[in-house]
Amino acid sequence: MKTLALFLPFAILPHDGVHSFVFPVSPNGLNSLKNSAPLSVATSNSREIEATNSAIDIDYSSMTTLPRLANNEDANEILSQTEQSLRSMQESVLFAAAADDEANEVEGAEDVENDENPIDFERESVYANSYVDLGQVDTVGFDYDYTLVTYTKELLKVIYDMALKRLVEEKDYPDEMLTSGLKFDPFFSIRGLAVDRENGWICHLAYTHKVAVAWEGRHRVSRPRLMDEYSGKRALSPSERKRRLKPLNDLFSMAECCLMADTVQFFLDRDIPFCPRSAVNDVLGSITGTHISGEFHKLVAREPEKYFEEKPYLKEVLDRLKESGKRLIFVSNSPFWYCDAGMNYVVGPGWRDKWDVVITSAGKPSFYTEDNRPFREVDISTGKVKFKQVVKLDKGRVYTSGCLKELTKCINWRRPLSFSQDENDSPYDDIYSPLTSPTIMYVGDSLFADLVDAKREFGWTTAAVTPEIGWEIELQRKTEFVIAERAIEILLNSLRLYQRSLGTGLRSKDELEVMDKMERIVSSWRDEQTRLLGNPFGSVFRARYTPSLFAHSLRRYCDLYMSNVGSLRHYSPQHRFYPESPKLLSHEIRGSNPECCDVDLTSKA
Repeated sequence: MKTLALFLPFAILPHDGVHSFVFPVSPNGLNSLKNSAPLSVATSNSREIEATNSAIDIDYSSMTTLPRLANNEDANEILSQTEQSLRSMQESVLFAAAADDEANEVEGAEDVENDENPIDFERESVYANSYVDLGQVDTVGFDYDYTLVTYTKELLKVIYDMALKRLVEEKDYPDEMLTSGLKFDPFFSIRGLAVDRENGWICHLAYTHKVAVAWEGRHRVSRPRLMDEYSGKRALSPSERKRRLKPLNDLFSMAECCLMADTVQFFLDRDIPFCPRSAVNDVLGSITGTHISGEFHKLVAREPEKYFEEKPYLKEVLDRLKESGKRLIFVSNSPFWYCDAGMNYVVGPGWRDKWDVVITSAGKPSFYTEDNRPFREVDISTGKVKFKQVVKLDKGRVYTSGCLKELTKCINWRRPLSFSQDENDSPYDDIYSPLTSPTIMYVGDSLFADLVDAKREFGWTTAAVTPEIGWEIELQRKTEFVIAERAIEILLNSLRLYQRSLGTGLRSKDELEVMDKMERIVSSWRDEQTRLLGNPFGSVFRARYTPSLFAHSLRRYCDLYMSNVGSLRHYSPQHRFYPESPKLLSHEIRGSNPECCDVDLTSKA
């Protein structure tokens, strides 16, 4: 009996995280998916995927029915067995999911409190791209926005509305934009995108800088237009990228991205002539103006409970780091009064007592790259900046501006506090600066404002706060996503077997047409994955089937990454992190052993 194995190195596990799940292949096949009920999309608590997604009926039968060749029995047998594998796999996954749901109901009834389920464990993990020994880290710095504090979706709505109003009032954009129903859409944008200044397109870039997906307004750009715009290779030269593309890398930029798309779509819908470069610059300028004005900062500070998310584990993390002898540095681009409002809400009064140095309005990334920005002290009672020269940074005081070079002058740390032999010794009395070594770890959310220069210029250990890990892991555990992931693996391996059966000669037109159709089916399954992720660009970490530029930068410049700072509570201050596979981001690895199903090429269905 001749048998071929379709090896499936799964990136996704079933709900219970079991590594040994295998789906059977029946020679007689199973019921067609035409008779199966459409799969619904379960919502994510973090991302709140809209209910409209679950109302979409997907015809999975068209995605599991493969073409055939007129006169090639061996190739057709592979295609036939692949169809059976796809349908068996779907029924097996659905059966396993139903069994899991039943088991979860029983566990819930028993009220087992101390068993943290696999999804929560992975959501709360700290992932390593390189070896990190926290025991060797003597100083930990933190960013503020989207790191120590995180925001409800209400904040991005406010930023969007304020920036839109600026466009109309300051740039003379049509008044109709304020009354036409334009509003922030939390399900449109993701981090790691870029806007092309020349055409106003929002682009999702692969790690090779290839444009994987682009949207003009609220419509996806077709492949022929992409090929035409980017010289047939969907990529730009380094000089063109620098001139044309504006990265949208932090979480604040999601409002920027949405307003950009809505502005372009507004003009397109009404046939209003416009210059894309000017529109892009105007939107960027209105967002920047909203940040600089401090308008939304004042609104947030007045209603912290509306705009700040609670951080129940932050105080525990900071206390544990401090008790282990590590020094804490607070470095934020936000003004002191705004940082004070947020930290009072998430940690409580007296929050500054935990920090050895507090720096606000730091102006990152210039804080890292410039060397002639002196520190100024902030009067904590009035918020005003004092005129006197700062030559030493004292605990309990607040400073602004500055740069890393000045920081090394103003702080003379002898050695880590945990190694001090005399409790009366001052940690500030020797000429020794650890601020240019991996014994400093900086934690932030913005790759290029917080982490790249810290890693590239000074060799710091860097840790990225990447909340997308949590909700993407949760969504990728859903039954529908598991089916799509496995279907893609089966089809790609079937394509390899199909080509092997054709030999090494030239392909006929019919043989190539079968491959084209199967590739389109694979693309349909990828579209289904994007739909399940709840936004038009798909995963933050994947640009279609390749790692995204964001993922590439995360791996290159960040030693650690986590969904939130609270994840550090699960680890000792002396924990040693070991990286996973050098080929994948750690959270994408779901098991070391490939799965397979045997395809019997001798039996006839």
